[in-house]
Amino acid sequence: MNKLLGYLRLMRPANVVTAVADVLAGMAIAGYFFQVASENTGLNTGLQISLLPVILLCISTIGLYSGGIILNDVFDAELDKIERPERPIPSGLVSKKAATIFGGIFFFIGIFSAGLYNANSQYLAVAIMVCCLIYNRFLKHNAIFGPLNMGLCRGLNLLLGISIIPSEIQHWWFLAIVPIIYIAAITMISRGEVHGGHKKTLYYAAIMYVVVIAAILVVAQTRSNLLPSLIFIVPFTLMIFTPLLIAIQAPMSKHIGKAVKAGVIALILMNAAWAAAFGALNVAIFIVILLPISVLLGKAFAVT
Repeated sequence: MNKLLGYLRLMRPANVVTAVADVLAGMAIAGYFFQVASENTGLNTGLQISLLPVILLCISTIGLYSGGIILNDVFDAELDKIERPERPIPSGLVSKKAATIFGGIFFFIGIFSAGLYNANSQYLAVAIMVCCLIYNRFLKHNAIFGPLNMGLCRGLNLLLGISIIPSEIQHWWFLAIVPIIYIAAITMISRGEVHGGHKKTLYYAAIMYVVVIAAILVVAQTRSNLLPSLIFIVPFTLMIFTPLLIAIQAPMSKHIGKAVKAGVIALILMNAAWAAAFGALNVAIFIVILLPISVLLGKAFAVT
């Protein structure tokens, strides 16, 4: 039982839920959940919504995120012996070799599931895996390219959801910039989780948060869905800024850890805001239902 819990801890279950929210938001942006009616004939010639692509892409993101986060601990095994000896690998609960195989299996699941749907989704899945490995192996400790690379993983994850209608990727690819900025901000903040951070870095992250919120509001206004989007943007803003402001006042490791945890879980609210901005309020509500699930998992398993 302890070994099973060790494997689950490697996966960061609370974080995996946020990855599913990314993909669902991407599907809402693509317009997959809308029924289309023909005004000319008065007949319903709309798309019959199939759940199979939704399931396949959700399984894909679960596999990709899990694989990336597991191998993150594999690459960090030596450092974690010093900084985080309670983690499954340095504590001896899970061997480094077993964790490597475990992560590889999840990557395979992620790429294979995407490929069962279409080639575009599979290409994006491969790109996500490559970005994860590059970050884990080479860029994690780079002050600039590390956060950007981590953000790119989330941006591609949003595109993975949009790829449910492949032609929509060329229309909405630029929206991936927003999660890139957001995750880059969280990654910058997380640098101070162990030894404490610097106020200057936290101020930069706060500015990036403001840019993200403004971008979503602009898109929502452009699509005449500002009010529905605000329903989710307001709690999102409170959730990310409350612990961040505390951390700015006292940039100790415990405060920074709380800011990072809140930022990761708040991704669900951000994704709900995206869905609402594109008029898919029902999808936004479903995404929000994932929030208490992620919060409960965050209490049982570490988020960072």
